[in-house]
Amino acid sequence: MMTHIIAEPCIGTKDTACVDVCPVDCIHPVQDSDKFVDSEMLYIDPDTCIDCGLCVDECPVQAIFPEEDLPDEWHKYIQLNADHFE
Repeated sequence: MMTHIIAEPCIGTKDTACVDVCPVDCIHPVQDSDKFVDSEMLYIDPDTCIDCGLCVDECPVQAIFPEEDLPDEWHKYIQLNADHFE
């Protein structure tokens, strides 16, 4: 199953508009979590993401991509998103 990936433009931004529209709560850390302050970006849990795409249009910095459309220079973010949830 394909998933969505949050990439480099999110670093330092962490706008949580994507969290608000996610129907399955797969984007973390959320603002009221202890990990939010220490995290440099948000991450999508590939095991929870249902590939609905609602988060894509909500991101003000265009940091979220369907995995198949992720620019080549950001492919490391596929693993970074997955690693965040291990």
